[in-house]
Amino acid sequence: MFAKLFLTMVSVSLLELYVLIKVGGFLGAWPTVALVVISALVGSALVRSQGLQVLRQFQERIAQGESPGQQLIEGFMLLVTGVLLVTPGFVTDFLGLLILQPTIRSMVAKYLLANVKLNSAMSGGFYQSSSRTTFGDKKEDGNIIEGEFERKDDNKDH
Repeated sequence: MFAKLFLTMVSVSLLELYVLIKVGGFLGAWPTVALVVISALVGSALVRSQGLQVLRQFQERIAQGESPGQQLIEGFMLLVTGVLLVTPGFVTDFLGLLILQPTIRSMVAKYLLANVKLNSAMSGGFYQSSSRTTFGDKKEDGNIIEGEFERKDDNKDH
């Protein structure tokens, strides 16, 4: 795992240097630096606006009682996009701009949601419907204990 990550980082860095040198040789040093800075500023603004949009969608899904899994994945993808766009270079900017496209981001998120198995940090979980909350917790022996509770008002007239 570490070796793959290391090779990826070194490869991307070398590719970025190569492209920056080629573009700098064609446009000149200052226009190349200006392009890198402008792409970081524009990219940051776009990530912020799309991040707010994904947050609204997340809140709507929660309010409707639906799973916000796709919005969580898209939010993480936007976080990665922000890093890509702020990283100096044209290759990472191109990748970041690809992920910024809502249709591409949505397709990738749906694919990941359908094909990647996520392991929960907790052994159990809960879901809420109206005023009842149902819990399920897995014991060490593999049995699941389920239970329900209902909130009662504490302010009773005596």
